[in-house]
Amino acid sequence: MNFDFYSGELILLNKPLTWSSFQAVNKLKHAIKQHPSLIVNGIKTKPKVGHAGTLDPLATGLLIVCTGKKTKTINTLMGMEKEYTGTFFIGATTPCFDLEKPIDQVFATSHITEQLLLETTKSFTGKIQQIPPAFSAVMIDGKRAYELARQGVEAEIKPREIEIKTFEITGVEMPLVHFRVECSKGTYIRSLARDYGAALRSGAHLTALCRTRIGTYELKEAVTPQEFSERIKQY
Repeated sequence: MNFDFYSGELILLNKPLTWSSFQAVNKLKHAIKQHPSLIVNGIKTKPKVGHAGTLDPLATGLLIVCTGKKTKTINTLMGMEKEYTGTFFIGATTPCFDLEKPIDQVFATSHITEQLLLETTKSFTGKIQQIPPAFSAVMIDGKRAYELARQGVEAEIKPREIEIKTFEITGVEMPLVHFRVECSKGTYIRSLARDYGAALRSGAHLTALCRTRIGTYELKEAVTPQEFSERIKQY
């Protein structure tokens, strides 16, 4: 196998838990720049390296990294349908809708049945309006929403249209509810957790998330940053 990082490589990466997307891409950049094909006349050259859509540190799964001319396809890749699996905790919320911050409110769950959990998913399929989390990378007046949130500024985040093609409950172990979602670009699963909990007349937050597919690219084809670093040394 020969790598051509200037003509372009598309690398399917399995992002580890707690790693930021920036850390994962930097690990690949470091491995790539050591490759013999990038040493020309004794000088190391640097092809472009970029990724198609970030994952939160507490999420795992598929991250597509492009090099060289393949970076021109990043916008197309980002626009593709995504698939996620994960777990909601029913009966409590956090300010960021996941485990990065502690629980701030607790709600009743005695009225929630498995039938209600299944029925409630129907109101979230199709094209819907969703408000992104305050702790997100959404731009507000030139600043990231998470920057304002960390400063204690309550900024208005406008809803946006997204499409959820599939919202499937795959297991119930109350208070944990496991799910699978197929959705459009711009969908925040953390916001889905918040809205799903509210629709249940309770609360919810995300405790686990894995991106399993982007378009036709699947997680089962991906390698970890460490596996890529080891593999590249062989070629």
